[in-house]
Amino acid sequence: MAIEVAVVGTGWVGGIRTQAAADNPQVSALHIAEIRPDRLAEMKALVKPKSATLDYKELLANPAIKAVMVSTTPEGTHYQITKDSLLAGKHVLVEKPIASTEDEAEELIDLAEKKKLILTVGYSQRFNPRVAFIRKVIQSGEIGEPVTCLSSRNVTVSLGNKIRGRTKLSLAAMEATHDLDFLLWCLAPRKPIRVYSQVSGKYLAKTHGPGAPDHQWIMVTLDDGTTVVVGAGAILPVGYPNYCQTWMQIVGTEGTLSVDDSHHEVTLNTRKNGIQYPMSSMPGEYVMDHTFAGPMATETNYFIDNITRGKPVMVKPKEARTVMDIYIAADISAERNEPVSLPRNARLSDLK
Repeated sequence: MAIEVAVVGTGWVGGIRTQAAADNPQVSALHIAEIRPDRLAEMKALVKPKSATLDYKELLANPAIKAVMVSTTPEGTHYQITKDSLLAGKHVLVEKPIASTEDEAEELIDLAEKKKLILTVGYSQRFNPRVAFIRKVIQSGEIGEPVTCLSSRNVTVSLGNKIRGRTKLSLAAMEATHDLDFLLWCLAPRKPIRVYSQVSGKYLAKTHGPGAPDHQWIMVTLDDGTTVVVGAGAILPVGYPNYCQTWMQIVGTEGTLSVDDSHHEVTLNTRKNGIQYPMSSMPGEYVMDHTFAGPMATETNYFIDNITRGKPVMVKPKEARTVMDIYIAADISAERNEPVSLPRNARLSDLK
């Protein structure tokens, strides 16, 4: 079974999805939408889609298109485009965050269930082999009962400036969200019951104003007492523009697992550009025309498998909704300087 697929938004992340889908044998035709004419022309020349448009609604009107990948920025556009796609009867993969508010997220989840459509969220780190190994070790019981889990993720200041320049969402929502998602996935069926967070802002505030944090720490207590600590920072020096460095440690009653995901194993050092880590971005661009450096292409192909081969959805939208609960609670905690219990009794909108 082959299907026609559309990608809405063909920037950095959307470009990776577009290239992966163009090479997937289960995609009979590819369609793209992009609001920048120059980028649209560039992607048309690269992947030769069946159709290309500046208006995504033209794609939704095409009954032959069965699936849409929403890879737009700023992130506040996700909700409306995803809603329009579901109403048009399309299966959807939307980049994180699923929506800007809890009410929007629940509306999308309910709409997908009502129309019996696949809705999944782009948490590509679940397709990172190192992360999959963490899940395997925890669920096998090899290190006993989990006691505490740590993930510390830092990206370069160039990415920090790019993210802060297009959205007011916190580091918890934009960066730590990946680690929160995959650690909850690894630790399932345990549930979060309490969140405490602190932020630090000394560098980005100089250019983006007060309230632009450089780093955020989040501690989550699960219902069996396991603690999850996630750090997210965005001011590393620009050794390589899209560089991402992550350290992870899982401590259990019978052992421990440490993961170095710092990407120092491939180092390119030239007189012109200095030291670079060319295979270090989280999404993972093309290395050559036959392989990618990271997990996003695999995630893209898996979404297509969801539809064409009936594979189970990897990231259920309700799981993304739980992660949203945590990062919103983390932002409330950082603002109030006190722990926040889950589930909360009030919406974020009620607390403004």
